[in-house]
Amino acid sequence: MTESSDFRGKTIVLNHGGGRIPALGFGTLIPDSATTISATRAALEAGYRLIDCAERYRNEREVGDALKAGLAATGIAREDIFVTTKIWNNNHRPERVQPAFESSLERLGIDYLDLYLIHTPFAFQPGDEQDPRDANGDVIYDKGVTLSDTWRAMEDLVDRGRCRAIGLSDILLSELQTLYESARIKPAVVQVEAHPYLPETDMMVFCKENGIVFQAFAPLGHGIRPGPLEDPVIARIAERIGRTPAQVLLAWAVQRGGATLTTPKTTARAHENFDVIALPSDAFDEINRIQTRQRFNEVVNTGSGGFLTQR
Repeated sequence: MTESSDFRGKTIVLNHGGGRIPALGFGTLIPDSATTISATRAALEAGYRLIDCAERYRNEREVGDALKAGLAATGIAREDIFVTTKIWNNNHRPERVQPAFESSLERLGIDYLDLYLIHTPFAFQPGDEQDPRDANGDVIYDKGVTLSDTWRAMEDLVDRGRCRAIGLSDILLSELQTLYESARIKPAVVQVEAHPYLPETDMMVFCKENGIVFQAFAPLGHGIRPGPLEDPVIARIAERIGRTPAQVLLAWAVQRGGATLTTPKTTARAHENFDVIALPSDAFDEINRIQTRQRFNEVVNTGSGGFLTQR
């Protein structure tokens, strides 16, 4: 059967964890509480069925409120929504993993997670402070725990049945390969920055070969200019096929065989970013030939930092 060119309802099988993950997802990295609630409601109404959260974003409660209200207003069942959240670096000690997981569930107002991610592979000093710093302002790392230790505690969550799948974010390929080999429960999803300026081709190939879903964040370059949204190749393709540059970039991300996230903050932008269809093959190939290389988020090197999305 020929696959549909309309990506709005596209889902990808989770080989590790079962179920399916929507290809197009809504990310909740939004600093303002009121905007978090309105944007999440708008995303649900536009058709998004994947909500990507994080302890680090400090707005899980607002997302949970919007999710509850949105489901009630639309008649959508919880089982039809794929909810992801992430454990932050100050909770990497194995004994802190389950309490962090339970706290996220409580804030989100749900009783299970579809996917729980290790936000970055860096462990910070354990405690309530998300950004522990020394007298010089440098991050205090925790040298008493390994990524494998944290992962085993994540595996225990799956065993208990309230976490359906686990994965990692902001990880380098070498780190992923090492963890994958030792993991009892394999990562279901890997979420990394990816766009035509940072295609992460080797990571994507590894994920495909090992049944891991490759999920791109910052597919539009996080609105940082100049970036992929202003690239002349993207602009020419958008004009030629009658789509917006954002729709072209999102289509490319899904057409590669992965999933992707954006954070539209208005109703109009939510509809634009969800209205994604396949590109003509020549346009897809043309984007693959873009030579510019740029990473917009250096979190993979420190575990600290990040930025706020603009779309």
